[in-house]
Amino acid sequence: MVLPRPRRFDVYIAVGGLLGGLLLVGIGLGSRTRSDPITLFDGPWPILVPLGVMACCELLRQAAPRTALLTGSVAISADVVTQGNLATVLMFTDIVYAAVLYGPLASARRIQWITGLLTVTATLLPFAVWRKPEALLIGVVVGVVAYGPASTGWIVRNHRDAAEAARLRAEQTALLAEMDRAQAVVAERSRMARELHDMVANHLSAIAIHSTAALSLDDPKTSQEALSVIRENSVEGLAEMRRLIGILRDAGGDKEPVAAPTLDGLDALAAGARTNGLDVHLDADPGTVPTPVELAAYRIVQESLTNALKHASPGRVTVALAQRDGSLTVAVTSPFGDRDGPRAPGSGAGLVGMRERVALLGGDFEAGPVEDPDSAAGKIWVVRATLPLTEGDPA
Repeated sequence: MVLPRPRRFDVYIAVGGLLGGLLLVGIGLGSRTRSDPITLFDGPWPILVPLGVMACCELLRQAAPRTALLTGSVAISADVVTQGNLATVLMFTDIVYAAVLYGPLASARRIQWITGLLTVTATLLPFAVWRKPEALLIGVVVGVVAYGPASTGWIVRNHRDAAEAARLRAEQTALLAEMDRAQAVVAERSRMARELHDMVANHLSAIAIHSTAALSLDDPKTSQEALSVIRENSVEGLAEMRRLIGILRDAGGDKEPVAAPTLDGLDALAAGARTNGLDVHLDADPGTVPTPVELAAYRIVQESLTNALKHASPGRVTVALAQRDGSLTVAVTSPFGDRDGPRAPGSGAGLVGMRERVALLGGDFEAGPVEDPDSAAGKIWVVRATLPLTEGDPA
């Protein structure tokens, strides 16, 4: 069997213990005298064998703690029948301590029980045989040499394991915090993208359509009207952009928060859409709704009107809001078909943003063409959102 390579610190302990033991042998300082009844091998040379073996066991105290303990137990037993060496005993206590601290958990528990039983046995048995109080000292010595180091190693091991568990929990907490932070950043970026799209896309779409009309028609009056609409939408878009930038840059609490749009502004929103050329019919009776639902409903109507301005064919656009069964229903219908005249390009982000807003509130959303015999094209485009008025589970 190839033994593992010893650790540097273990080498220092082994060398120090060996040199200390040799020094004690050199000055003739032993644990027992030649006349002691248990001294079977007197003289300095028998002491060196268990001392050397114990020093070798110290080399394996971390690399192979169970092997070191088994071999050290044989060496300490051999040391008992010599005049003894204090360095050998001290190294054995360190090996017991290391076996509990660095060995497998099952072995550490067994060593605790074995050393405890040995201590009790070494205390009671000699006293029962000799009936002398001095016999109790044998149990004390065994407890100091065996059970004491084992208990100390067990305590240190528990503290080490607890510290390791705390470190792992701290790392897991940091990892979860980083994941939460990343998710929060992604969610905030998505929210900012929705807000920016909903606030600015309507004005930029109107600007693109009317500027195209002004460039394609050689009519001063039409060009003048188009430029008026362009200017109005530019000013409103700039105001919305300043509002959003103000929200993003205001890191302190010294300013009043900018009021979010409410459903009371639907009339102004419809009026602006009529100015841009849409025939908007508004039928809104939303009642009192929570602020998140109110903002989501306003943005859905705003984006639906923007899409109608960019893509719908001429005809009436109907906006309806009503409460029923504990939910706010928002429905926007517009003529379906190719739009005559200039169109503004679309990216599809509007539908994605509306769907995300509804999902965050735990509602239902659908958008697409629906058959309608009364329509010139035979179809209408319907945007319908159902927003719960109470908190629900996000979809």
